[in-house]
Amino acid sequence: MKVAIVHEWLDTYAGSERVVEQLIAEWPEADLFAVCDFMAEGERGFLRGKPVTTTFIQRLPFARKHFRKYLGLMPLAIEQLDLSGYDLVLTSSHAVAKGVLTGPGQLHVCYVHSPMRYAWDLQHQYLREAGMETGLKGAYTRRLLHRMRMWDRSSALNPDVVVANSTYIGERIRKAWRRDSVVVHPPVDVERFTLRDAKEDFFLTASRMVPYKRIELIAEAFRRMPGRRLVVVGDGPNMPQVQAAAAGAPNVELRGRVGGDELVRLTQSARACVFAAEEDFGIATVEAQACGTPVIAYGRGGARDIVLPGDTGLFFAEQSADSIIAAVEAFDTLAISPAACRANAERFSHAAFRAAMRRVVEEALR
Repeated sequence: MKVAIVHEWLDTYAGSERVVEQLIAEWPEADLFAVCDFMAEGERGFLRGKPVTTTFIQRLPFARKHFRKYLGLMPLAIEQLDLSGYDLVLTSSHAVAKGVLTGPGQLHVCYVHSPMRYAWDLQHQYLREAGMETGLKGAYTRRLLHRMRMWDRSSALNPDVVVANSTYIGERIRKAWRRDSVVVHPPVDVERFTLRDAKEDFFLTASRMVPYKRIELIAEAFRRMPGRRLVVVGDGPNMPQVQAAAAGAPNVELRGRVGGDELVRLTQSARACVFAAEEDFGIATVEAQACGTPVIAYGRGGARDIVLPGDTGLFFAEQSADSIIAAVEAFDTLAISPAACRANAERFSHAAFRAAMRRVVEEALR
């Protein structure tokens, strides 16, 4: 078979690029395509030296820094990629990649990280956070998102098979696109986050400080529990809100950014990791479990596919400090085995992802 892998755009090595990395590992003969490619030389190792075929977006003025501002042109751009010579087309999509054109003799399998969130249920939040709820710029953006929403639903008919990265994303796909999907969880480097049985007397939350992560709720909850220590790792635009919520409490330690090895050590050592976001999946949740560390998480989103309540952690029902406090107190009554957490995390390994994607393709070909 001739195989093509199509990714949205290449500019940083993050969660969706880890999916592409494993697709390349499973289909090393594949050719690689993207809307644009501005990946730094030092981060390109996961591409295994493959050249990337891009679209006209690559050559537009100021695209290197502002390619996302060409969102309105991306449906046209992705449809211009000529994939007619390929038997299998694998797309990695959170915006437009699924819109590639294929013919009757080709199999198109689309791995969906999420439907276009800012065009669907999160449109109002996006406009509010961008300060575009009113005015001409806001009106233009609403019109653009309306057009993208219409294209997003129509192009959702293009793939032969839709793969969701979690049950939660599968529900969003059904709501936005009216399509069924099969769930294949994204790959997590569980070998890097190794098991440690001995735990220290602190809780950990590690995340980029952005509004939807709700780190300020975790900081407030532990400020109100002076007998329990919290270590907060990460930085970002929401840091002032987190600092205000901690209010200088001596049991809440704001570490800022730490190196990768230190993050692993902290995750291995914590009594539990606490997460308050409604995530599409939640890779950090799996990494904690791989270390043998229980997870206390908000009980919506991708976490429900990861945490086994009572066996590897527990959920809280509301995004509120009171709900987090109740969950931490309930956690103290549980006896959770680090080995059980590790065994649970191994369901999400690189090898498990590649095998699952190979099965999806083989079943579709049959």
